[in-house]
Amino acid sequence: MLTSLIWASVVLALVVVILVIIKVGNRYNGANWGHPGTNILDGWIRLYCQKFHRQRLQKISVPDLPRLLLASNHLSAIDPFLLITATDRPIRFMIAKEEYDKPFLNRMFKAAGCIPVDRTGRVEKAFRSALRAINSGELVALFPQGGIHCDETPRLRIKPGMAKLSLLSDCAIIPVRINGISAPGTMFASIVTRSTISFDVGPLVSSQQAQSEQFRKTISAWFLGEAEQLIIDDSTVSYS
Repeated sequence: MLTSLIWASVVLALVVVILVIIKVGNRYNGANWGHPGTNILDGWIRLYCQKFHRQRLQKISVPDLPRLLLASNHLSAIDPFLLITATDRPIRFMIAKEEYDKPFLNRMFKAAGCIPVDRTGRVEKAFRSALRAINSGELVALFPQGGIHCDETPRLRIKPGMAKLSLLSDCAIIPVRINGISAPGTMFASIVTRSTISFDVGPLVSSQQAQSEQFRKTISAWFLGEAEQLIIDDSTVSYS
């Protein structure tokens, strides 16, 4: 009798915990990912970033364009979570295949529609997936510095994938700089160390502007915080 009562209590407690997880996740959910479970995870990510990392209600204004690529600096493991919290649209992140294939995390990455990139040089499959997503109106994001960095290990050169994707899809780029990470250059430490997050959003960059070597140098300096503003050339730009 006592054993049955204990098991009944355990089951009831689990049901209560699950209901709380669902309720809180739905309360803070800010984007429709097309699946209830992913929407609940979205809500918990936003709660974590808003409360623990003091992101509050800081938002990135995403232009209403049919094709758009988001490019951000990469300081820590929580950067994708911060970008998700700052937007009201699902984001398809391009991530390194070795990260994508990690146990447990792989299921979460798949549910979020992440695009694995084989950094050994076979990137064609990832590019095709990214192009399909961009052309279908999805918001694709990448970290053109190529990996996590900090002041001691700066990523001085921008990878060419950002400009190539923009050119092939004829889409604009929205540059975002994440500020306020308390443990830059880290994986686990950035997750458990409180930050005070803010964003700088640069001007929209056309696919033509992104091809210049000067632009790559300029945005690299801006990502590293060496330039307060991202200034691009004033050539006529059109978005369709």
